[in-house]
Amino acid sequence: MSNETLLTIAQRTGYSISTVSRVLSGNAKKYRIGDKTVEIIKEEARKCHYTPSLLAKGLRNKETNTIGLLIPSLENYFFSNLASTVITEATVFGYTVIIVCTQEKEQNEAECLRQLMSRRVDGIVAVPSGHSPKEFEMIAEQVPIILIDRYFESSSLPYICTDNYCGALMATEYLINHGHKRITCIQGPPFQTPVRERVRGYNDALKNAGLSEYSNVAGEDFTIQNGYIETKLVLSYNDRPTAILALSNTILLGAIKAISESQMKISDDISIISFDNNQFLDYMTPSITRIEQPIQEIGILAIRTIVKRIHGNSAPEHNSIQLMPRIIVGDSVKNLK
Repeated sequence: MSNETLLTIAQRTGYSISTVSRVLSGNAKKYRIGDKTVEIIKEEARKCHYTPSLLAKGLRNKETNTIGLLIPSLENYFFSNLASTVITEATVFGYTVIIVCTQEKEQNEAECLRQLMSRRVDGIVAVPSGHSPKEFEMIAEQVPIILIDRYFESSSLPYICTDNYCGALMATEYLINHGHKRITCIQGPPFQTPVRERVRGYNDALKNAGLSEYSNVAGEDFTIQNGYIETKLVLSYNDRPTAILALSNTILLGAIKAISESQMKISDDISIISFDNNQFLDYMTPSITRIEQPIQEIGILAIRTIVKRIHGNSAPEHNSIQLMPRIIVGDSVKNLK
């Protein structure tokens, strides 16, 4: 039956609407409703496949059991994997996740946030795409919000992310330890905090090894096209690099295509490391050395933090967590020593 209500169940069981409502909302003990009554009402609800109205419940309790997730792209493996983890963990706590995508455009953020607020979400987990925290700070005055992967240095909004500096430092040091000096770093949007931190780690690794003169940072976004174009350019140089540090797996894919078109082979002719992990990198020839971000931990922590905030367990105002990445060694780096 598709139109079952508290009234129809009350009519068939002979109990009042208020009694049926209290039983099906889990408040039988609070109102001292007998076990036999509870059993009869619940059995009738099961038989008629009664489903309570979540909207009506939300209006009464001022909760909708939904969490908004704002991400820049579903085409990027990192963000699709992150979204999957967030959804899985939210389900554990009884929440449904509503996803909106900014397509990496700052001008879309305000509209996406408005869409989530119009759905009366209880909290928001967000990966910002723009320069300004203003829209997020305004939303934070109405519902709990936590940033993941990216954050604003000028804001006290809480965030959870990878230690991007250490990840890039680790990757660059690995290349240096294998005898590489001319290492090109292909970056994403230069204004984003993860990108700035990764570039800082890259430059510090070169500086510590006395190789600052070889620093070469190129690119401006996390697209396959960016990786392709910038790799094409650096491979045309007379003093082309011996290694490339791609600051995302989308940049990596573009770089791989450019290397192949240039009749070169990864490792034999040029080494490469990717920032971000994905299982398919193990199945490439050669397998790709990469920096793995702790995606599961970020997603789990984000949901647990937002759920606590939804229930009024506020964290300190300046609440930030940075998690350590790890290097996964493949066969894409040649030892020049």
